[in-house]
Amino acid sequence: MKTLYGEVNQAIIEKAINIKLFVCDIDGVFSDGRIYLGNDGEELKAFHTKDGYGIKALGANGVDVAVITGRQSNIVQTRMTALNVKHIVQGEENKLPALKKMLSALSLKPNQVAYIGDDMPDYECMAYVGLSIAVNDAHPTILNLADYTTTIRGGFGAVRECCDLIMLSQNTLHFATGASV
Repeated sequence: MKTLYGEVNQAIIEKAINIKLFVCDIDGVFSDGRIYLGNDGEELKAFHTKDGYGIKALGANGVDVAVITGRQSNIVQTRMTALNVKHIVQGEENKLPALKKMLSALSLKPNQVAYIGDDMPDYECMAYVGLSIAVNDAHPTILNLADYTTTIRGGFGAVRECCDLIMLSQNTLHFATGASV
């Protein structure tokens, strides 16, 4: 199927139709993976507004969004809260138990979940879910595992690409203006 980002295999579209929860890593996915540290220990990350718009649009179309990250950061809490992300798990280096707990609480099956990652801490979660996605600059092992690889690098709109793919598959991709991200 032709999409905004190029040709996508019909099997990916069929997997994306079932998605009720989109789970994202943070570093290397929502951000470009770099961590900026100030002289006083202040940590900074950059988030792309395209990703923010995609997350808000996906949520408005009935797909829940979650983040699971190995690091703990007030920046992540602030940004995800601003995007109406309801499920924010931080400080979980072993992500699969956190994902399984989330699915149990939400009464979801793995085939109803898409997970986007970029490196080895994401491997088990990606192998567990129905639709595994790697950003195009992910570690080679993650690229080989993924059902779908984004055309865009992590931190530069890769999350938005996934949101658009899910909405396109579910026939809910609409273009509107005026949303704050």
